[in-house]
Amino acid sequence: MPAAAPFSWIKPEPWGIHVVPANAWVDPSRAVDRALVTHGHADHARGGHGTTVATPETLAIMDLRYNTREGATPVEYGETIRLPGGVDATYIPAGHVLGSAQILLEHAGERVIVTGDYKRRPDPTCPPFQVTPCDIFITEATFGLPVFTHPPIAEEMAKLLERLAAHPDRCVLVGAYALGKAQRVIAELRAAGHHAPIYLHGAMEKMCRLYEEHGVDLGELRMVMDYKKEDIRGHVVVCPPSALNDRWSRRLPDPITAMASGWMRVRQRARQRNVELPLVISDHADWNELTRTIEEVGAQENWITHGREDALLRWCQLTQRRARALAMVGYEDEDD
Repeated sequence: MPAAAPFSWIKPEPWGIHVVPANAWVDPSRAVDRALVTHGHADHARGGHGTTVATPETLAIMDLRYNTREGATPVEYGETIRLPGGVDATYIPAGHVLGSAQILLEHAGERVIVTGDYKRRPDPTCPPFQVTPCDIFITEATFGLPVFTHPPIAEEMAKLLERLAAHPDRCVLVGAYALGKAQRVIAELRAAGHHAPIYLHGAMEKMCRLYEEHGVDLGELRMVMDYKKEDIRGHVVVCPPSALNDRWSRRLPDPITAMASGWMRVRQRARQRNVELPLVISDHADWNELTRTIEEVGAQENWITHGREDALLRWCQLTQRRARALAMVGYEDEDD
């Protein structure tokens, strides 16, 4: 029999990365028998799988969000598990949100990494991204355009706190996604020396408590519903982006609307949401971090997905790196 073609065991399909010998799928957008999940955001994780392999933190998040306790198989960072068909899978920190992991797949002497979503900036709520050599590097490209360069988060926190100090009779209402961004904003405020109570929309409570249960210190958190408008003056309030201009916000003392997202680099997006204080805070790698990561990993080939593939594909071509864009479906920017 002729030898199998290189990397024929790993096949990108529109609904996920198929690990053929193991009959497993990485971040499938439909229910499968065996899912390898990089993190808990809804564009990568879902219920209905027969077996779900992920870090303990991601499994806890999935249980909270999608009730997926049955079939859960935990894998610690750095741990390697043997899948059917002689495939080894190792979960490596991705630095995206609590529990997020790159998945290193090894078979027949070949190494493939699926990054899921990742960032390279320090984050007090999760371990940092770990560069790992491989043969094929399957990378996200959410902010894969040169215009996207994220500022230091300390600068964005300073903007928020300066606005708060300038308007002690108001509050600053920060729209941030409930998984990852909200907890990071709170933790970064604490790191910046802001130790006053932070008020939460009710939809934020369970995920913040889950983070605390996994060792992330968020300081004193209060539910908006438990306090009067006067109590909230001069404080930071965190809510889902959908609540920024909702009737719910009328119970707050003249809120200054802010939003924490990498998309706040685009002024039109801030205007569309009526955001007064755009905070460019992303849990994804920016353009410089994407290209630096590709350089540092040094793979034979780069597969690009989940975002602005064309510009990153062109950069790879101009720098003499083999690359291809993948056509994946069901991947949104829920987390940024």
